[in-house]
Formats: sequence, structure tokens, C-alpha cells
Amino acid sequence: MSALVCVARIGAAHGVRGAVKLWTFTEDPFAIRRYGPLLSKDGKRQFEVATAREAKDHLVATFKGVTTRDDAERLNGIELYVPRDKLPATDEDEYYHTDLIGLAAVTTDGDALGRVVAIQNFGAGDIIEIAPPKGPTMLLPFTNAVVPEVDLAGGRVVIALPQEIEGEDEDASASRPGESRDP
Repeated sequence: MSALVCVARIGAAHGVRGAVKLWTFTEDPFAIRRYGPLLSKDGKRQFEVATAREAKDHLVATFKGVTTRDDAERLNGIELYVPRDKLPATDEDEYYHTDLIGLAAVTTDGDALGRVVAIQNFGAGDIIEIAPPKGPTMLLPFTNAVVPEVDLAGGRVVIALPQEIEGEDEDASASRPGESRDP
């Protein structure tokens, strides 16, 4: 079996007839119905979506065999996976997060930076998280300017480290004569 990719997470029960809130991690939330049975992380449990409808920021779904609120409550927090080979092919310059995690990160000069540990999105665009051999992880915008090359076959991403961050001023913390600073 190919590697498993997380496509959704089951949330709280919704109503009394076995429905749950379902957060999907796919471009089209309803794509989860096309992948066939969804698997638990260990692959031992299968879930088949019976119904799904759109809600505010999630789906409300039912699974075959889950008919009561008690059954639905026991599913809260389960992540749902599909084999990687069931996902559609990506376009050029489009990547699944799972394909990027673990890649070596190098500078444009070829110096090692660390490994890609995650792709985050806190609402303002994708962020690539790189863990260096020592120290805290680096969070950088996942843009063509900062990540000019993704070489999946070569197992690496090239990072053009930003020289400075807009709005940062080296002596911004120093107060000027005659000015006071709030503590």
C-alpha cells in the first residue's frame, strides 16, 4: 500500500442521528467522497461517507453504520486518510504538503539549512517550516521568491533567504532623546 495522506478530521457530533462535523483538507471539500473508503491513521478502520453537506467552515457528514449520536461522539478527533496513489496528479508548481515534508532545504548557494517539517497556513498564505540541525525552526513564506525551486526527484527545496523583513528597523527599540517609551 502506498503512503497514507490525511484528507480530513472528524469533529464533534452534529444532531442525534449520527452526523458529525467534518473538516476536510482537500481543495474541493466533497472530494473525500470520490476517494473510496477513508482509513484511520493505522489503516485498521474504514469509514465510508454516506452523506455530506456544506456548513459554515466544514461539512456535516454521516458515515455508513454510524446512526446514533453516541456512535458519532466516539469518532471525534479521528483523522481520515487515503492512499497517496488515490489522489489526483498535481499540476506543475503544485505540490501535496506530504511530498514536501522531509525534503532537504538548501540555500541558493547550496548550503544546507535543514529539513522541511511542515507547511502551515495561518490565513495569510502558505508558510514553509524548516528545522535546522540546531536551534528553532524557521518559518518562511512559501512563495516563488523565497522558494524558487522544488526538486522532488532530487529530494530538496532551494531557499532564497530574505535579506531583511519589511518594517524592521535595527534601532527601533532605542528611544530618541526627549522621547519616553512605555514599559
